[in-house]
Amino acid sequence: MAATLFNFDKDAGRIILKEELQALKGSIINNMRAANEVASGRTIASLHVTDEQERATLWGHFPFGVLETGRRAGKVPYGFGQIILQWLKDKGLHGEPIPYKTDRPHKYSPQERGDLSMAYAIAYTIKQKGSSLHRKGGRADIYSNVIPATLERVRSRFMKFMKLQVEESIKINTKKGNK
Repeated sequence: MAATLFNFDKDAGRIILKEELQALKGSIINNMRAANEVASGRTIASLHVTDEQERATLWGHFPFGVLETGRRAGKVPYGFGQIILQWLKDKGLHGEPIPYKTDRPHKYSPQERGDLSMAYAIAYTIKQKGSSLHRKGGRADIYSNVIPATLERVRSRFMKFMKLQVEESIKINTKKGNK
């Protein structure tokens, strides 16, 4: 019959991981705000930590990685111009008003025409060349710079916890007469 040296408390390990992931989430959000990478707030709202039986995970919506890499050129989703128009509105950006040359009633105001023109020009450029961030080679100041420090803190906290668990187990075994 094999004796167990120590029992690792999985709940405590999961709590350590969850705490560090919550801190990582906060750092990522702070970095997004510092880099002015917040438009509608949907990306921030998508960040959440799940706590399952033997693990904890930090989740974000699918295109989260483009915060650092930018969007490459190529196929774009249907209605991409409208998506960019909404992004411009969320950022509070406007195109140059484009006045009409006739006096008849028109569907859009001159400002709306300018906004649409700007949105579709941006959408076309992204489709053909990729986003400006992608063309510049990306960045590493949203999440890449904080992940290594988080991993080191998790490792350090786990090691301290394991050391305490082993020391406690040795004390218990010694008291029982198991030397």
